[in-house]
Amino acid sequence: MVAVDAATAVELLSRPVSATDEAVRRLRHALSRSLAAEGIADDLIGALEEVLSDQPALPTPDRFRRWTDGLLVHLGLPLPRRLPPAAAPLSEEAERRLLDRFRRATRHLIEVIPHRVTVYPTAEVRSLLLLCDGSPAEGEGLSYLRRYALAILAVLDLMGDDA
Repeated sequence: MVAVDAATAVELLSRPVSATDEAVRRLRHALSRSLAAEGIADDLIGALEEVLSDQPALPTPDRFRRWTDGLLVHLGLPLPRRLPPAAAPLSEEAERRLLDRFRRATRHLIEVIPHRVTVYPTAEVRSLLLLCDGSPAEGEGLSYLRRYALAILAVLDLMGDDA
């Protein structure tokens, strides 16, 4: 680090820098590649998996259901259709933590998107920003977080998978 007096700094800052200057172009390219290479943090991937995974709220099937299912399989008959188990609700603390993580990821994605895509995804970014600025209604936290996670995944998909 070099110390520069005020007069030298004013002179250096007042010099015109052309767009054709090779050093400036190399620096600009290196900085944009560095920003784009930051990638996506592992904790964001973990938060997305936590929100989008199905954590059953119902207990495991009872013994009779397992016995009848085994009998139907033994006889070569199809199993009856059943509704998927309901997802376990998130605690308020987990909702706040995930919402905060998604908002930080949104700010990061907004900075990185221009460097990683050829055509700016206006609709995807708009929906991402609407979710970032909003908040879930009472009792709708999990569905709100799932919509938010899907919006983040849509933007990540457009950015490519080299992050």
